[in-house]
Amino acid sequence: MPDNFADRLLAAIKAKGAPVCVGIDPVYSRLPADIAEHKDLNDEFDSEAAVDAILEFGRQVIKIVAPLVPAVKINSAFFERYYWEGVEAYYELIQEASEAGLLVIGDSKRGDVGSTAEMYARSALSEPDFSNLDDMVGPDAVTVNAWAGLDGVKPFLDAAREEQKGVFVWVRASNESAAVIQDARLEDGMTVAEHLARQVAGWAADEGLTGKSGYSCLGAVVGGRNPDTLHKLRAIMPQSIFLVPGFGAQGASAADVVPCFKSDGTGAIVTASRSVIYAYEDMKYVERFTSEWDKCVEAACRDFISQVKAALAAR
Repeated sequence: MPDNFADRLLAAIKAKGAPVCVGIDPVYSRLPADIAEHKDLNDEFDSEAAVDAILEFGRQVIKIVAPLVPAVKINSAFFERYYWEGVEAYYELIQEASEAGLLVIGDSKRGDVGSTAEMYARSALSEPDFSNLDDMVGPDAVTVNAWAGLDGVKPFLDAAREEQKGVFVWVRASNESAAVIQDARLEDGMTVAEHLARQVAGWAADEGLTGKSGYSCLGAVVGGRNPDTLHKLRAIMPQSIFLVPGFGAQGASAADVVPCFKSDGTGAIVTASRSVIYAYEDMKYVERFTSEWDKCVEAACRDFISQVKAALAAR
């Protein structure tokens, strides 16, 4: 039986010295030329060619970042866009990342109740239970939407407890318009996001979910750039590791995400996608590496790590 997911994630962060993960959200129109213009991959409107192209891109990104980061976050939507062939590619990339020694967070944000939630949990998080899929692995953790309350989250928690996997409940989004709903005040003065955080804190303390580190395998997706909000959410959910979006392309700086960490530097993992995987579109890197897109991605990943670590050191 593997260790508790939170323990494994914290150990991987410590081993790499990097409390970050790289998001893989491949868009065909933004692929580097040597992939998009390859004779077998250069047809955006042929699903097989397009899937092969984004899969090849994902494989190469994993190869580049695997020595640097503890985890990758693979967004299933960017693969589901290609229907059944894309879903197959999504799971293939999970295998690639796992074999590269990375923890894999499946960013699927599933959310429903009853038997539907159970099927979502089994398909999105659990290891396959089919005899002909013995060699296939599922992601180490997934993101979920808790709009339906505990009924929608419990099947994922049951799978996480049984298989030592992780779950990240979407508590506070990083986009600006989320404030209209998530920062709305309830009668007791708490915001909607704070109320949800309180529920997550209770669920995270459930039996069998907490590891030796004191953290639960139930984490929270927490974004935004309001330090007061982030400090409050950090205090409400002391046992949950935060998966922190918004860095880079969405405008958040390293200093913005620092409140998501505890004073000892643990408790969060910051994710960046476009600012890293499309670094070859950024003149800052192009001027250094010209057409070597892989070196642009590596340099951006190293800069990402350095910026987060520097911000934590300066707190």
